[in-house]
Amino acid sequence: MEQSVEAEETAVSAKVPPGKIQRYFWKYLQVVVGAVIAAAGLEIFLVPNHIIDGGVVGISIMMEAITDVPYGLYLVLLNMPFVIMGYKQIGKGFAITTAIAIVCLSVWSEIFHPIPVLTEDYFLAAIFGGIIDGIGVGLIIRAGGSLDGTEIVAIIMDRKTAFSVGEIVMFMNLFILSAAGFLFGWDKAMYSLVAYFVIAKMIDVVLKGLDETYAVMIVSQHYQDVAQAVLHGMGRGVTILHGAGGYSGMPQEILYSVVTRLEVGKLKDVILGVDPDAFVTIHQIHDIVGGRMHRSSGH
Repeated sequence: MEQSVEAEETAVSAKVPPGKIQRYFWKYLQVVVGAVIAAAGLEIFLVPNHIIDGGVVGISIMMEAITDVPYGLYLVLLNMPFVIMGYKQIGKGFAITTAIAIVCLSVWSEIFHPIPVLTEDYFLAAIFGGIIDGIGVGLIIRAGGSLDGTEIVAIIMDRKTAFSVGEIVMFMNLFILSAAGFLFGWDKAMYSLVAYFVIAKMIDVVLKGLDETYAVMIVSQHYQDVAQAVLHGMGRGVTILHGAGGYSGMPQEILYSVVTRLEVGKLKDVILGVDPDAFVTIHQIHDIVGGRMHRSSGH
């Protein structure tokens, strides 16, 4: 009997590795913190000044103004069909994370509601409210969730139409912000548009970081010399990829490296200083997983 109990405990622990529990903990902690920050931006800056965010959050704020029912309740009710849709079309993990984020935002909005507005200057409210709200929303998106049902619709429509997710969301938000103009006045609608763009930019900052990182691919006949120049001249690691010319079929070595935004100019000088005929492509990367960027000592 004791052996069977021990076997069951071993089986349970094998199903849920400690590392996975820790990842879930930090993921949902990030969702809760993001909801708290987003609620603070909405309740302390945007909502009291009748400046709205886009999507379901914006619709909920307008519904509160019409009916005097807290927008947190509308946020849950209006998003519920979209969460179910996301569960079926996108996945269980996304739906659960999104549901937790929406409920947390609704609860924290009520907690922050009694706090007096910090400024009645609409421009300052749009800027600072947008910054704070954008940071919160960015954390939630980074954790794999969403606060806005329109984004779920956009993701699904993106698979079936020629329009991108961003284009679909922008199209829907134009109608929502136009409705805000009729309800709160066109000046508030324009400030809402300012807040919307600030929120979008802050989401990008949270997802991509302030320190922009770029991946570089170099095709050169003198690849060994170029690799040594990047290693010793910049202290950046280089990976050599083995390829072949598409036309000639001849073997061709390709160098791959990652640098920061401030190092791009110096990298070009280093490469072209060794091989003026080198072919270089540079593109921004949004995230690095599985390690850190280390400088090479050159030894």
